Amino acid sequence: MSLQTMTYLVVGVTFALYIGIAIWARAGSTSEFYVAGGSVPPVLNGMATGADWMSAASFISMAGLIANMGYGGGLFLMGWTGGYVLLAMLLAPYLRKFGKFTVPQFIGDRYYSKAASCVAVLCLLAASLTYIIGQMTGVGVAFSRFLGVSNSTGVFIGMGIVFMYAVFGGMKGITYTQVAQYCVLILAYTIPAIFISMTLTGNPIPQLGLGGGFVGTDMSLLGKLDQVVMDLGFPQYTTMTRISTLNMFVYTMSLMIGTAGLPHVIMRFFTVPKVKDARASAGWALVFIAILYTTAPAVAAMARLNLHASVNTAVKSGGDLFAVESSIKYDERPAWMKRWEVTGLLKFADKNGDGRIQYYNDKNPPAGAVAAGWQGSELVVNRDIMVLANPEIAQLPNWVIALVAAGGLAAALSTAAGLLLAISSAISHDLFKNIFMPDLTEKQELMTGKIAMACSIVVAGYLGLNPPDFAAGTVAIAFGLAASSIFPALMMGIFNKKMNKEGAMAGMLAGLGITMAYVFLHKGLFFIKGTMPMMNGILEAFGGNNFFLGIEPNAFGAIGAVFNFIVAYVVSKITPECPEHIQHMVENVRTPRGAKAVDGSHAH
Repeated sequence: MSLQTMTYLVVGVTFALYIGIAIWARAGSTSEFYVAGGSVPPVLNGMATGADWMSAASFISMAGLIANMGYGGGLFLMGWTGGYVLLAMLLAPYLRKFGKFTVPQFIGDRYYSKAASCVAVLCLLAASLTYIIGQMTGVGVAFSRFLGVSNSTGVFIGMGIVFMYAVFGGMKGITYTQVAQYCVLILAYTIPAIFISMTLTGNPIPQLGLGGGFVGTDMSLLGKLDQVVMDLGFPQYTTMTRISTLNMFVYTMSLMIGTAGLPHVIMRFFTVPKVKDARASAGWALVFIAILYTTAPAVAAMARLNLHASVNTAVKSGGDLFAVESSIKYDERPAWMKRWEVTGLLKFADKNGDGRIQYYNDKNPPAGAVAAGWQGSELVVNRDIMVLANPEIAQLPNWVIALVAAGGLAAALSTAAGLLLAISSAISHDLFKNIFMPDLTEKQELMTGKIAMACSIVVAGYLGLNPPDFAAGTVAIAFGLAASSIFPALMMGIFNKKMNKEGAMAGMLAGLGITMAYVFLHKGLFFIKGTMPMMNGILEAFGGNNFFLGIEPNAFGAIGAVFNFIVAYVVSKITPECPEHIQHMVENVRTPRGAKAVDGSHAH
């Protein structure tokens, strides 16, 4: 069976499975639509959380980033995984005990203000819509290669699939669909990694293969990779930092606290029956997430080595990298390159006219490249294709390549569905039901939620056609927006009983505003490319790119969070104190069940 036929078959079967599950588990009430009726077992909820959490950025883009950035790419692993631990330990149990299943609802009740709830909705929409852009970018990348369609068509198909199982299924349908999607994506990620690790290191466990020896030599895999990339003019893979140590630290913090402020993940802890189950599902989710996240560094290193080896035969033979015969002829390039060239995500330009492919760092050309007459690197590889192309580069069986396609789509679509539900609940429940139209019946609220979700899909699809960055970069911006606006309000709402509504609202707006301003200066106003000339003029007036302590826009969320905390604290000190009953409520939320509460009663 041909690769294309196999891909259609595997992807088609998985899509039919998702839609079938959504129809079987479709929501019939607002409780089932928003929180799956609070009846999902912890293990299944942990699996669904894993799928919700491991987006296109994790599956498609993260290993590509690490392959490109080397050691510096570890900030994504530390930030995203550490952030989930932060969420599970510091926020999830308290929010679950509070009993409000959306972030704006918690903010509105905790800060005794509908205006605060509206500000929270604004912050949620900013973070969630930006996050979805990254998912739609990943969907476009996967579809464009594996279904032989354009990137735009891929985004439109993805919109249709998400619409069918998210709008009709609600949280109940999405949850059980995400369980299936987790199984697909984790198999799609680990099976190729096992094959490739066995080929390159002789060890079937990728995590151990990463630290093992490179077959046929007395060198370690990472030692061989370091030697190859440095000989070709690239920075040392195992020590390369991202811009600076400060930027690395701030970037990691931004991803961590952004994770803890993501509304679509927080909602997951309301789909289980009890607070105890929320803690258990958080633990299971961490186990399921760790399977992929501990495999990613191995996938990245092996993909990078395989990429160099596929265009330069001396990488594995140990010969002269700059010998004429070492660079493969373009006319004899492997089939995987021909397939990816069609998408436009891999490009070749014969700069020295020799008909061969030279791939190296022409910004720091090694002496051997100059002596060989190389006139510039001739291959441009989009970092988002590394995971999807990895099994093709390694010449794995067609069924493995097709499975990877299905896994990439599962990762992107599962997270998109969770985000759309968070947006839908914020608009229908927090805005319409709680503020503008309190007389809405349950049926009307359910319909409003579905309409809001459908509109969100259209907006997300449009933005996905014009992303501000590659998949993981766009997602990092979304995390920064959540970090600067939602996370501080949640933390102060739980651990600072005297924080008042004025302080919380001022902090959220300050954190979101300064972060969006910094991002827009670098990426264009509302990510619109036509505004870049104007933004560049303003940026130059401030001192150029990364003008604030050398910190890049994708990492600025942590700085925005600091502004949020400072502004909230200052404003809370010059405005009326938080009401006494709210302070008691916060104390009770923090008090374990069965312990004496501050007012002498038991926490409830």
